Amino acid sequence: MASTTLRIAMNGITGRMGYRQHLVRSILPIRDAGGVELADGTTVQVEPILVGRNEAKIREIAEQHGIEHWTTDADAVIADPSIQIYFDAQVTSRRAAALTQAMKNGKHIYTEKPTAETLQEAVELARLARESGITAGVVHDKLYLPGLVKLRRLVEEGFFGRILSLRGEFGYWVFEGDIQEAQRPSWNYRAEDGGGMTVDMFCHWNYVLEGILGDVRSVYAKTATHIPARWDEQGREYKATADDAAYGIFEIETPSGDEVVAQINSSWAVRVYRDELVEFQVDGTHGSAVAGLRKCVAQQRAHTPKPVWNPDLPVTEPFRDQWLEVPANGDLDNGFKLQWEEFLRDVVAGREHRFGLLSAARGVQLAELGLRSSAEGRRLEIPEITL
Repeated sequence: MASTTLRIAMNGITGRMGYRQHLVRSILPIRDAGGVELADGTTVQVEPILVGRNEAKIREIAEQHGIEHWTTDADAVIADPSIQIYFDAQVTSRRAAALTQAMKNGKHIYTEKPTAETLQEAVELARLARESGITAGVVHDKLYLPGLVKLRRLVEEGFFGRILSLRGEFGYWVFEGDIQEAQRPSWNYRAEDGGGMTVDMFCHWNYVLEGILGDVRSVYAKTATHIPARWDEQGREYKATADDAAYGIFEIETPSGDEVVAQINSSWAVRVYRDELVEFQVDGTHGSAVAGLRKCVAQQRAHTPKPVWNPDLPVTEPFRDQWLEVPANGDLDNGFKLQWEEFLRDVVAGREHRFGLLSAARGVQLAELGLRSSAEGRRLEIPEITL
């Protein structure tokens, strides 16, 4: 069986997401399985080239996973004509310049988000990708998660009737770092380093809302820095200059023209009392569903109970037991790996990836408008982006 190999420069692989999800749970399993099978029966194999600024860490990862090539010279791999794909999981502040350089060198690109710190930069990246004719993909991992795959299927099957609203809860307690070590890098809480809940998560919520319901038409947001001081990786106290929570209300227009109200709370200063770290509830005239990362439960109109408000008596109805779990009806693999495989097939076919840099620019736009909405205390409409 015929096979080709795509060489992939993977930059930022020492970070949590770059290492765990993109290298260990995506590219290496694809490599070890013999590559990705294409529609014509041929396969495309992958060869990762690790890129990073910390030589010791890069070397250690390469040796641990049997990866032959690694380097601290990003410019050299971007200029190397034998490398077809550049992947970026660096801190946001370094991403736009690297992606621009890669595309100007004819590389296909696959990248984490946000793609840039400003909307102008994000739009320029999308424009450059179109002009260069390369295949550009942006990680939209949550749409590939089993829970949201099931939720999307319910939407497509018309389960909800007319969709009315979406409510989302995301977050967990990130320790300050003084007594217990923080679970997230300190730069996440410094605005000058590209940190902040809004710039991190609103780009996710934009593609989740687009992928599940429809176009985001407006935003009203309130941001907060609930924890004003934290401690970094060296145990030094620093001032948190970025928001660690964002509370947003979004107006959505569905493909059929219906208006849906979505509200999503995002916080790194909240303790979890729900089944998963993120959950979305969609309510419609004919039914409702609640989806997390993996699980999705639903309740049809005919099976909806009729509770009566009575604060003088204990709750007698087992509300959680009145929902039915939505089956997977298929093998749902790791979401990051599934999108990598889709992107690689698009590269070989020379076609546009469905989640590209224009979608990412809309995410950056939503984050910018969310921050502005909070600062100005008002609802903002979202203009259409044109290249």
